Amino acid sequence: MQAMLRSVLLCSLFVAVGCKHVAPTPPPEALPSVTENCDATQKAISKDADTRASPYSIDQHVEKNFKDRNVSWLMTDSAYQKFIVQTGAKNFGRCNDSGCFLFAAPSATIHDAVAKSMVDGKHDPAVIGQALGLPAKNFEGPLRMMTLNLATSKSCARLPVDEDPGVWKCQTPEDKDCFKFGGYTSGGIPEIMVINAPVDQATVAEVP
Repeated sequence: MQAMLRSVLLCSLFVAVGCKHVAPTPPPEALPSVTENCDATQKAISKDADTRASPYSIDQHVEKNFKDRNVSWLMTDSAYQKFIVQTGAKNFGRCNDSGCFLFAAPSATIHDAVAKSMVDGKHDPAVIGQALGLPAKNFEGPLRMMTLNLATSKSCARLPVDEDPGVWKCQTPEDKDCFKFGGYTSGGIPEIMVINAPVDQATVAEVP
């Protein structure tokens, strides 16, 4: 009897204070594949890369390492001025008749490496190189750090392949600082090939 009265009182209290039914939050809408905005040629290359990487794929790679679709990369300031500013480039990367190609990593990885390298207001090339598994000489002098969202910029992306511009293939399993197929650098950092990354949609930060 006491339990029943307690239940009635609680129900009366809920009614009195105006309890509202809270609708469940719908799950976030799935983002489209990063290959959706690729042309037929790049989609074909991506399909072949997925077959080679099977059972892995670009979609699995993105879900695991680039879930927020944010990618970043570094350039020396001298290269940025020469190839982007002075030429009025519309896209980042090494360009040929098929497009402009660049290797990018998760933004969080690049930003963290840069932040940890800063000493007295300047970056330490050795720290960035060690964090990214690349030669320190690649990061000497003032740098530019680019950040781009693949979804909002509608950029094409896929797994990097041996034939991509800028690839230096490893000659032996022991080789370092060279390209190994599979979506990771020789230093174990996730990487992705971005095609026609628009200059006007990237955030560019100076790294002294």
